[in-house]
Amino acid sequence: MAPSSAFYRNVYSEIEEIGWQHLASFEEDLTSLSFRIVDEKGKAHILEIALPPNYPECAPSVASDVPYVCELQWSVKSRLKDVLSQFHKKLQEFWSTLDDIDRVLWVIDPGQLSNAASFRQICIGNECYLLVSIDPCNPRSLPECRFLGPHSTVDSIRKKWRRNSRRWMNEKPFPENLSNLLEAALPRPPEVKMDDQQIDCGICYAQYLPVDDELGLMSGNGPDYTCDGPNCIRAFHSLCLRDWLRSITTTRQSFDILFGNCPYCSGPVAVKVNNSE
Repeated sequence: MAPSSAFYRNVYSEIEEIGWQHLASFEEDLTSLSFRIVDEKGKAHILEIALPPNYPECAPSVASDVPYVCELQWSVKSRLKDVLSQFHKKLQEFWSTLDDIDRVLWVIDPGQLSNAASFRQICIGNECYLLVSIDPCNPRSLPECRFLGPHSTVDSIRKKWRRNSRRWMNEKPFPENLSNLLEAALPRPPEVKMDDQQIDCGICYAQYLPVDDELGLMSGNGPDYTCDGPNCIRAFHSLCLRDWLRSITTTRQSFDILFGNCPYCSGPVAVKVNNSE
């Protein structure tokens, strides 16, 4: 059975409350919506929401790239903005903890980890590694861990961990707690040259545009536009950003320039329209 006209009115109204710039994708009948949520560190997360035909009497179902299923608190008075708020509030501390680990400690293959990965393999020196599992519901608590490396060295480190485990303090940053328990300054991430970094577009999530004659001079190009937001600095293909801005009702055009908001930080962005258009 197709949704009622009241269903469409309600959903349109609730998307307006959130802001169309945060809507990543949707089905034509609006029964499936994907929203882009940006955490405090500027990283984007996609939240998929499936709406039943009798919404909002029945709660929507939620799916996302997170390490556990979020229990949604819902009533007939709840709205989509409440879903996003609950999702963001429950996971912000988890995201922040992982970001502190990735930024301060030497994490093995950090680029291969998804948002759903609650574990990290950390280099702790002397050819030893610590595999930690972060509790998404209590990310600042003492993690479960496994030590990897030469037996004699690992045995000594494990003894320090057991001896000092009571010194773990949830209010302290994760890297500081880890260093205190192991009684050592832990290796920092290896420096990466800017030229070696792979920068993906924040909209299409690809580093390079397809090689296609229809794209003209932009064929095969990497991101060529960067948001100026101090807490964002997200890179985009100007082609992707232009298409994104055209899909948003709040975008304005003056002469050959489109003015709108960054899909991540909502800061101002502007991109030139192709002269051929």
